[in-house]
Amino acid sequence: MNILLLGSGGREHAIAHKIAQSPQCSQLYIAPGNAGTAAEGENVALDMMDFEAVGAFALDHRVEMLVVGPEAPLVAGIADHFAATPALKHIMVIGPSKQGAMLEGSKDYAKAFMQRHAIPTARYQTFTADTLAEGERFLETLQAPYVLKADGLAAGKGVLIEPDLATAKAHLREMLGGKFGDASASVVIEEYLDGIELSVFVLTDGNHYLVLPEAKDYKRIGEGDTGLNTGGMGSVSPVPFADKAFMKKVEDRIVKPTVRGLKEEHIDYCGFIFIGLMNCGGDPYVIEYNVRMGDPETESVFPRIKSDVVHLFEQAAQGNLDGCTLEVDSRTAACVMMVAGGYPEGYRKGDTIDLGEENDVQVFHCGTKRDADGRLLTAGGRVICTTALASTLPEALLKSYYRANNIVWEGKYLRRDIGQDLLKIIQEG
Repeated sequence: MNILLLGSGGREHAIAHKIAQSPQCSQLYIAPGNAGTAAEGENVALDMMDFEAVGAFALDHRVEMLVVGPEAPLVAGIADHFAATPALKHIMVIGPSKQGAMLEGSKDYAKAFMQRHAIPTARYQTFTADTLAEGERFLETLQAPYVLKADGLAAGKGVLIEPDLATAKAHLREMLGGKFGDASASVVIEEYLDGIELSVFVLTDGNHYLVLPEAKDYKRIGEGDTGLNTGGMGSVSPVPFADKAFMKKVEDRIVKPTVRGLKEEHIDYCGFIFIGLMNCGGDPYVIEYNVRMGDPETESVFPRIKSDVVHLFEQAAQGNLDGCTLEVDSRTAACVMMVAGGYPEGYRKGDTIDLGEENDVQVFHCGTKRDADGRLLTAGGRVICTTALASTLPEALLKSYYRANNIVWEGKYLRRDIGQDLLKIIQEG
């Protein structure tokens, strides 16, 4: 079949790489794509938020499956647009309805959903500029550190964890004053959960589900998890503390009630559910939902999937995931992200990238493009990442960093401590 994948980041390159391997894929289009996805299929200069244009392209090119990478088109209702347009409704869409996408589109909506379905999460309240004083009083009832979340989409940067009450109050005022634009018109304040994070991914047809390999990502720009939040500086899969006993708790307490809750509330959902979790003394608590794969977790999760993902997507679209099994590579994947100097604040674009010598380590492009002369240039904050598979985490990290060190451009930055916390757990284990 002909397949259209929406997006332009490392997540989309990793998904495109796996789709292109499927014998069920005749032609893969990526809109808009990047310099890396161009090697997996055909990049298309489409605005993925222009649903009319996306639909027209799909019809003109006999697309039978639309895979939506990022959250913005899902929250804006692209799945609903295809379902409601007679000429497009035959196209399989991998991505939830607009109502389903509210699990990511609104932190307040997601927390209320968790409460309705008894899914373990932190205590919270939501505030607006009109209720600022109440928000400050609620902060006073909590223990440090303080967690502030922009209610809407903020490109992975709308969560602040503040060490003291005065700073938390000041940042609450900034957020409600427009720090993240419309995304922080409402702010969710919640109690801090003390533990270690991991990401769990589910592919669901709205009734049945498959749990994909879990991963741990690294959000802060600085080593030792310091500095500003980013879209993600690296990831590792699997996570050593996510053993069978812990993952059974995740499935029983979180995955099953989430999928059941969607069904009970008659929410159309075909696609991914990203569950950001905190392991608090062996018990899982939900930090957040996303309605798509994570980035850079996809870059360590998808290389471990040995099953034909197009077949899985097709079965999900047809409601037949209960007849599917997932084959996973037992090796460890380690992903190291390289970013432009200055990211996540002001950064330069247009620097020439030297990819160095190729080996068996996968290079995924995130923010890259080619100029008229074919030169590879930086075109985003997160630029490129390397993913290595190996039998152990130390070996995977060694291979990934070795490849990353051979990729060069002016101002390149990467964290040197990806996976080190997990190595410590393994050593103490």
